[in-house]
Amino acid sequence: MADDLMRQSAKLAKRLAAIPAEIVALVRPALVQGADDLADMARALVPEDEGDLKASIAVTPPGAVTPAYAEGGGRRAAAENQALVTVGNPQARHGHLIEFGTEPHINGGQFAGTQHPGTEPQPFLLPAARLTEDRTRRRIGRAVAQAIRKAGAGNA
Repeated sequence: MADDLMRQSAKLAKRLAAIPAEIVALVRPALVQGADDLADMARALVPEDEGDLKASIAVTPPGAVTPAYAEGGGRRAAAENQALVTVGNPQARHGHLIEFGTEPHINGGQFAGTQHPGTEPQPFLLPAARLTEDRTRRRIGRAVAQAIRKAGAGNA
């Protein structure tokens, strides 16, 4: 009887250890779809100029690395349970200035000493996140529930 309990305990431990990895793998498509939805909405909301900023909006899937010039100028690896949406590339490094605006200031560089009046914020990324958040949460919740059911059925 003790051997049976030991085998059952080992089998249960193995099942419990396997479930999170299975769930994460089965939820990844929902994470990426949510990020794609957010990126599409941000592209629809970004102010039109030459289109450089719109073209710089990118989705980084789980396990991949963000493009250069995104997220504060550095590169970041997405965790296995993350999909990241970033704005920026070598041609478009001004997303944060559009999103949050700028204060009046004295220019440096080529126009040193001249007064810049500042710019009004034209948010596009945060509104896109708010607009897509509920749908993405529901999609991920459904994916988690399906993954749990599938993981439980496969190990029964």
